[in-house]
Amino acid sequence: MFGPLGLSLAPYIRSSRTLSKALQPVAAWYANLSGYRKVGLIYDDLLVEERPDVERALSRLTPREAYDRAYRFKRASQASVLHKELPKSEWIKPEEDVRYLKPHVLEVVKEDQERAAWNTMNVERK
Repeated sequence: MFGPLGLSLAPYIRSSRTLSKALQPVAAWYANLSGYRKVGLIYDDLLVEERPDVERALSRLTPREAYDRAYRFKRASQASVLHKELPKSEWIKPEEDVRYLKPHVLEVVKEDQERAAWNTMNVERK
């Protein structure tokens, strides 16, 4: 249930077909209500950058992904300054809201766990 990005009930919900179908409209409603897509952001843009694992994951982005992320932030900042949402044609569609940073964060966490396992290993002489 606890992952590197916090508490998540998603694996449990996805394993139940009935529960998944029942909560899908609620999830879509909540994502629309939060408004990050209306200013041009993707869900992974909302992750807290000050966390060490997210910082390291951000450094692993391709130049294109890093550029796109910076562009989305500039566009969202401009919309915030103007107190307006983007035109509806420029909103991020649900199918475009892809988790681009999560695989990198999971990789960093896995490396940290492996490093911790190696650092706590006891070496004995024969």
